[in-house]
Amino acid sequence: MNLSTLIRCRPLALLALASLLPAAHAATPAELLAAYTAQAGAAASPERGEKFFNTNFGKDLGLSCASCHGAVPTKGFKDAISDKQLEPLAPAFNNKRFTDRAKVEGWYRNNCMDVVGRECSAGEKADVLRWLLTLKP
Repeated sequence: MNLSTLIRCRPLALLALASLLPAAHAATPAELLAAYTAQAGAAASPERGEKFFNTNFGKDLGLSCASCHGAVPTKGFKDAISDKQLEPLAPAFNNKRFTDRAKVEGWYRNNCMDVVGRECSAGEKADVLRWLLTLKP
C-alpha cells in the first residue's frame, strides 16, 4: 500500500472503527445477566441477589448495597454519605440502568471494593441483577 492510499483510507477506517465504539458498550440488562451467568457457570438466583444487596458487610462504615441505593431500589434515594440523589437501580424503574457495559463494570468494581472490600464475582453480579430484574412496576 502506498502512502497516498494509506492517507485516503485511514480516515475512513477510523470513522468505521469509531462508529463501532458506542455499540461495543451498549447492552441490555438481559444481555449482561446472560454474560455474568455464563462467566459464573451457574444459574443466577434472585433470592441470593436480594440477600447480597441487603447484607451489611461490616467494612469501614458497615455498608450494604442498600445503604446507598435504598432498601427499595425501585425508588430514587438520597445517599447520606455522598449527599447525592440516586435514581432507581431496578431497570424496570430506570431504563438507563444496566445498559452500558463499561459503566456497569466500573460501578460494580468501585462499589464492591467500597462495600464488600473486594471485587464481586460474576455470580454475585448475576444474582443481584437477576433480583433487580424481578422488580416490576
